[in-house]
Amino acid sequence: MKKILNILLIILILGSCTEDERDLSFVDSIVAPTNVAATYDITQDNTGSVTITPTADGASNFKVYYGDSTAEPSELAVGESVVHVYAEGTYDLKIEAFSLNGKMTESTQQLVVSFKAPENLVATVENDQAVSRQVNVTTTADFATMFEFYSGESGVSQPVASANIGETISYQYTMAGDYDIRVVAKGAAIATTEYTATFTVTEILQPVSSAPIPPTRNDSDVISIYGSAYTNVADTDTFPDWGQGGQGSSWTEFDLNGDKMLQYINLSYQGIQFGSPQDVSGMEYIHLDVWTADVDQLETSLINVAGTVTTEAPVTNDLTKDQWTSIDIPISDYTDQGLTVTEILQLKFVGTPWAAGTVFIDNIYFWKSPSNSSSLGVQDFEGTAPVFTSFGGAGVEVIANPDMSGVNTTENVAKLTKGNGSEVWAGGFFEIDSPLDFANYSKIRVKTWSPKQGVVVKLKLENADASITHEVDLNTTVANQWEELVYDFSGAPTADYVRIVIFFDFGNNGDGSEYYYDEIELVNDIGGPQPLVFQDFEGTPPVFTVFGNIAGIDVIANPDATGANTTGNVARLTKTNGSEVWAGGFFETGSPLDFNTYSKISVRTWSPKQGVVVKVKLENADASITHEVDLNTTTTNQWEELVYDFSGAPTTDYVRVVIFFDFGNNGDDSVYYFDEYTLTN
Repeated sequence: MKKILNILLIILILGSCTEDERDLSFVDSIVAPTNVAATYDITQDNTGSVTITPTADGASNFKVYYGDSTAEPSELAVGESVVHVYAEGTYDLKIEAFSLNGKMTESTQQLVVSFKAPENLVATVENDQAVSRQVNVTTTADFATMFEFYSGESGVSQPVASANIGETISYQYTMAGDYDIRVVAKGAAIATTEYTATFTVTEILQPVSSAPIPPTRNDSDVISIYGSAYTNVADTDTFPDWGQGGQGSSWTEFDLNGDKMLQYINLSYQGIQFGSPQDVSGMEYIHLDVWTADVDQLETSLINVAGTVTTEAPVTNDLTKDQWTSIDIPISDYTDQGLTVTEILQLKFVGTPWAAGTVFIDNIYFWKSPSNSSSLGVQDFEGTAPVFTSFGGAGVEVIANPDMSGVNTTENVAKLTKGNGSEVWAGGFFEIDSPLDFANYSKIRVKTWSPKQGVVVKLKLENADASITHEVDLNTTVANQWEELVYDFSGAPTADYVRIVIFFDFGNNGDGSEYYYDEIELVNDIGGPQPLVFQDFEGTPPVFTVFGNIAGIDVIANPDATGANTTGNVARLTKTNGSEVWAGGFFETGSPLDFNTYSKISVRTWSPKQGVVVKVKLENADASITHEVDLNTTTTNQWEELVYDFSGAPTTDYVRVVIFFDFGNNGDDSVYYFDEYTLTN
């Protein structure tokens, strides 16, 4: 009966549908609750009044058997408590925890109700071996039910935590140091018993676990500098010790149980010199994993050597202390600063605060998306937001990206809040206008952000009436940063899938955590290089040079984020009244365009006129070699994609991209927009 009632509850939550109208097969896959227990709060007034709160992972409701002469148990929902009055004595409470589908796990634990003051109190306080400044407190005592822990910190409300006798309190201090701690054991008596001591809270100043294991990548998609996952550039010097200006910091190679990593001590600035210059213009990101106890930010610079000229550009990332921070910096963050990245010879690291902390660095490599992958965007939340339907106590909305870093620097993302006490299956879905193209693609890639590592992110697809569904589970591998999860739907039944459902931390009740997701794409391994965007105007805008008496080119917010272009920023060209027939403008790329891999350039354009010539011209550095291609607009007042074939262009290093709108006609104050320059085939 309990399972039937719970399923009926799901049906009501999901829109008062009948079971035939919605697939509930996932309910049967829910596992039985785990970690079943109860916490006690006993009054110190000789009354024997005890507040009992059952807890468990994956439970929807409980039964509490008191262990005395009370015949009937109390039935409680998640988060509820019950007050029961006991006579003096020792009792075995039984807690039954039920999952949504009626699966049950039970646990029995002891409750001591004594009107005598606790005796023989033994408190064990230890520094945690894995978490910096965390202490773990356990107690034993006769005639005691629970204990409280007073941390001894000034300005902190005391006690900081309480637990049952025999359980452990884990508490993290803000700062290391000596503290006068107090442990108070309580039973049902008015009198209590205390333990006091001065305890030294310590910091962990080096990692106790290895950095995340990098994904398996093709050799052609990686240039590795340091680490054990890939083949590193030969003869690389990880401590060139440039020694300029009182550098001050030092270096060693730290060995964590056989796993070696770089350790830069009192980091002011230090660097790495490659065995040979590396052309990273075909890469998309530089990755590194960083652990620190005391550095707030790490500045990472790429240094390019071209002949006798050395140039560099920095990018700064925040670090999360006492855990690994995985950093993926887009190469465009460097090229947008004007840096050429065809001959990168050195990396430079600068710590904040200066020369006052230590960093451990592992897995340093440049990477790009698999060269044998193709993708098709499904939803990026940059245009009109889809209509979300949420269920089970979750809520979904589109917001500005709260963490524009790593693998996701887009403007908008979807936020899913799994409310405190929400169901283990809480989530949300939206529908798309046309079925997912599983004839040409077999996988779905989603960028996700989770405050927790290792939680289940379930992705489920449904046809229009939910009569055919398929779901795939993946686990997050990092916390507090973006990552890409790729779901394999090659085993999905054939259907027109138009509904995309997502669940975070599936199988556990909500605790108020917020999750984000973005950039849902169909992907496949079908051969050929992936299109490479080399200018999207989302970062630092390039320097434009205009000619022919036009008013200018500037980067603005997308005035028409619809159709073929829903990105945040675009370039605007105003062809001033009376300007020359050849009026236009250009910008320069940080590195030569890769026409060894690609043969075409696609550009998204917006024109107030149909049929006007949009000329794209490429030039080498001194404009001694050029090639141009003309295309005509086919629509008015909407975005379209124009694809220019440069397969016939002479071989050279093209670094200047020129564009002309309405070529051949004098200007009339018309405004044109362009965006998303992409190398393709």
